[in-house]
Amino acid sequence: MRGTLFGIGVGPGDPELISLKAARLIETCPVVVFLSADGKPGLARSIAANHINASQLELTINMPMRVSREEGQTAYDEAASRIAAHLNAGSNVAFLCEGDPMFYGSFMYLLARLGAAHTIEIVPGIASPMAAAAYSKLPLCARDDVFAVIPATLTDDRIEALLAACDTAVIMKLGRHLPRIRTLLERLSIDATYVERASMAEQKQMPLAEFPEVIAPYFSLLLVSRATVN
Repeated sequence: MRGTLFGIGVGPGDPELISLKAARLIETCPVVVFLSADGKPGLARSIAANHINASQLELTINMPMRVSREEGQTAYDEAASRIAAHLNAGSNVAFLCEGDPMFYGSFMYLLARLGAAHTIEIVPGIASPMAAAAYSKLPLCARDDVFAVIPATLTDDRIEALLAACDTAVIMKLGRHLPRIRTLLERLSIDATYVERASMAEQKQMPLAEFPEVIAPYFSLLLVSRATVN
């Protein structure tokens, strides 16, 4: 009998935000898989650390922080082959994913490779926009509000059109695009809240105008909240 591959969302950073189902599966699957950034276990492993024990086999997927699409494809191809071997041997496998597996999650690349031949179950997790909204006490949606998730990698024209079409937005993947996004929002007279490492011990929140850096770290986003609740 083949094993099941579980894509498990472990949430945005606070270990207490892991769901009961996620914790149970992490503790009971004989094989636990997670991304490794340049040889160091990623955030997902540290979030789930209290639920991993010495009897489990830990597999790492080494993913360099600056990776070409070809290198990433190769890494996921190799990981899928290793995971398939354990599934074929009858072992259940837990793949740990920051936030939610289906929201910009690395698990979707394994799902594409293994979903047709293996039993897959996905355990949702709290995604970073929800954590950022909770930490900032800024509602994402109310009544008939339209909410958009906007990658900062899009062109200015596309971002401007998306902002015009929604009531509330989260702008993600800031990185080196932050100065351009800042200039765009200033031109549009749109206020935004900068949130970094939401739910983690070192979390930060401030108006974008007060954030002094020109490059945003990986775990950061902007909240554009115009939701009215009364």
